[in-house]
Amino acid sequence: MRILVADDERDLNAVVTRRLSVESFSVDSCYDGEEVKDFLSVTEYDAVVLDIMMPKASGLEVLAWMRKRKINTPVLLLTAKDAVSDRVAGLNSGADDYLIKPFSLDELVARLRAITRRTGGVATNIITAGDLEINLNTHSVTRNGKDISLSSKEFAILEYLVKNKGNVLSREKIEEHIWNFDYEGGSNVIDVYISYLRKKIDGDNPNKLIHTIRGVGYIIKDSKQ
Repeated sequence: MRILVADDERDLNAVVTRRLSVESFSVDSCYDGEEVKDFLSVTEYDAVVLDIMMPKASGLEVLAWMRKRKINTPVLLLTAKDAVSDRVAGLNSGADDYLIKPFSLDELVARLRAITRRTGGVATNIITAGDLEINLNTHSVTRNGKDISLSSKEFAILEYLVKNKGNVLSREKIEEHIWNFDYEGGSNVIDVYISYLRKKIDGDNPNKLIHTIRGVGYIIKDSKQ
């Protein structure tokens, strides 16, 4: 998943970004409300971690801007304010959840997964495709009960494919979703990672899950399809 973290407290922003990166999220960071608008104008995110008190435009102003433009990306508000009225204002402005500073990074990750599950129509942190099972909490992957070890990028790509199973994803779409703006990779990086995944996920299994749509991209199909 690709996450935008917006907080002008740079140390906190860096800590949150590092933790989300460890959890296999692709993360972009910004430090004021106008930057948030710029990022959201050019990139599609799975969720935004948005501080309320920011320079140039507050989190609530950014949120109103997003919803007015039909940008329905889930938003988790961060606030140092603990008044009920502030929380109500945030939720009424279109936020999906909030955290009061200081907060637990474990709780932040859990709440992000929860709001992205809701918007994606997924009830649990377990996603499947045929006999493949992915646990988003533990980052464990099994097929037909057999454990499969993946790197963080392999896991992120597989998660994205499975969440969009039945839909063809272009190489550009996958790359944009998995890597942040700092990434400078080769033109065939997606093909390389898909090759790794095929060996680990499909291997000698006659029921292939990962398919190439020539000239378009890749698709995950249930073995039952």
